[in-house]
Amino acid sequence: MIRMSDSDATDSDLQSQRMAVSGVTASSEARLVHLARQGDQQAFQELVLRYERRVFQVIHQFVADQGTVADLAQDAFLRAWERLGQFDPARRFGPWLFRLAVNLTYDHLRRVRRKGRWSLFSDLSGSVMPDPGEADPREEIDLTQEVRLVLAEVPEAYRVVLVLRDLEGFCTSDVAAITDRSEATIRWRLAEARRMFREAWERRQRRNDGVSDPDE
Repeated sequence: MIRMSDSDATDSDLQSQRMAVSGVTASSEARLVHLARQGDQQAFQELVLRYERRVFQVIHQFVADQGTVADLAQDAFLRAWERLGQFDPARRFGPWLFRLAVNLTYDHLRRVRRKGRWSLFSDLSGSVMPDPGEADPREEIDLTQEVRLVLAEVPEAYRVVLVLRDLEGFCTSDVAAITDRSEATIRWRLAEARRMFREAWERRQRRNDGVSDPDE
């Protein structure tokens, strides 16, 4: 089930640790952004290398098909390159990039819904039988699909906060920057999103168990 963190008290510490592990420092990133804004494609490529895995991972939380995820990630970096002149160098590059990626992803999902092809399933649960000596990977796939289905019941503005904070581990300040909302709003939406997810999960489990839902 979705992981729910209890406190944002260590947000800044966790963010610093993540940046240290990845080798990213504020000064080195700022230098790369400065060079890229001057048209240095090699500097921008270094930024791509630093962020491409995480951008792909975030988009994949919303979109199941990996080919579509790759296309959206590429579009996000292309848009970032095209709009570097609009980027405020006084701010951090990462949240700005993830905002572009999330906005592109939701634009894509809205187009899909309008065409009536909304799908939360990937092709990972094919007919290949697992090795009997190993844990069945389909159990994890089934759980992932359940989480995706329940997440789809959470309104978009709350869902994105829940995914970024609880599934992807972004700190509250970064979620606020990505979604262009205040930290107070993010904390409120996160609490509401967790409540909505929990209630939707419990409803789904009752349906799966054949228990009638008192709210229906």
